[in-house]
Amino acid sequence: MNENDEVIVPVIEEELATGVRAVKTGAVRVDKRVDKRTRRISAPILHEDVEVRRVPINRVVDEAPKSRRRGDTIIVPVVEEELVVTKRLILKEEIHLVKRRTKGRVVKEVELGRERARVRRLGPDGQPI
Repeated sequence: MNENDEVIVPVIEEELATGVRAVKTGAVRVDKRVDKRTRRISAPILHEDVEVRRVPINRVVDEAPKSRRRGDTIIVPVVEEELVVTKRLILKEEIHLVKRRTKGRVVKEVELGRERARVRRLGPDGQPI
């Protein structure tokens, strides 16, 4: 080799190529069921009754009175025309409606559902671990 001969030295560089691939390593299976149970519950209820009382009045009036309220009582006037030499209104009666409110409790049986889940781990072959 001469001094004038060139020597070529290759320079090499390594490059890294990366990637990701999915590998199944396991799985889970979830079984769920619904358990039913009966529970007794107690809840308040409200109940109203109406008592109807007819109160005779038999009084002459010039015009029909309006319905009115007195405490828990609603008064509904009932009038009738009565034929005499002249026509006049006679208040025949009043209907008094008395409201009574009572409180009580009601007991009922209701069915409630609850789900339960069991988790089992499975291996890559799908079999339980």
